[in-house]
Amino acid sequence: MDETDRTLKAVGPRLKHLRQGRDITLNDLADETGISISTLSRLEAGLRRPTLEQLLPLARAYGVTLDELVDAPPTGDPRINLRPIPTNDGRTILPLSRRPGGIQAYKFILPAGRDDDEPDLRTHEGYDWAFVLNGKLRLVLGQYDLILKPGEAAEFDTRTPHWFGATSSGPVEFLSLVGKQGERAHLRAAPKRHLSN
Repeated sequence: MDETDRTLKAVGPRLKHLRQGRDITLNDLADETGISISTLSRLEAGLRRPTLEQLLPLARAYGVTLDELVDAPPTGDPRINLRPIPTNDGRTILPLSRRPGGIQAYKFILPAGRDDDEPDLRTHEGYDWAFVLNGKLRLVLGQYDLILKPGEAAEFDTRTPHWFGATSSGPVEFLSLVGKQGERAHLRAAPKRHLSN
């Protein structure tokens, strides 16, 4: 067995580990990637050799690079290749960390909003921490409707209904640290170009 075959053979267990570590079902992953459940199952079991057309949406869904997905040898370059994830509503998400599992870091850029925007409150397992870099961040958290300015941070249990948005004063940029449940909620619908937060 040559090096390429060994590398491709190891992709299946890695895919399964990533999916289970993020608590995503095959059905959810099929919805995100457009890859059938049976194909995903065969890829994870090593019964099917992955193609680039399959690996690209899987890497995007898991928030990892192709190199990480196929366990390419490290290059020694510590820089993170920031690949923005745009959404239909004008938001942009930049992954700032590349380590699978554990706490993940993201930079969010939200376009200017309206002060009367109706928040779409969401809940999910986990914790979120947000730090405002530029602009004003509107955070609706349970019964609180807060405006965070540059240098201010918020930390909360995401089982509390919450929503992030920009104000009419302009766009906002903020950093967010989330665990695996929060990452799933933030990025789950990214391939469909819709942010769920």
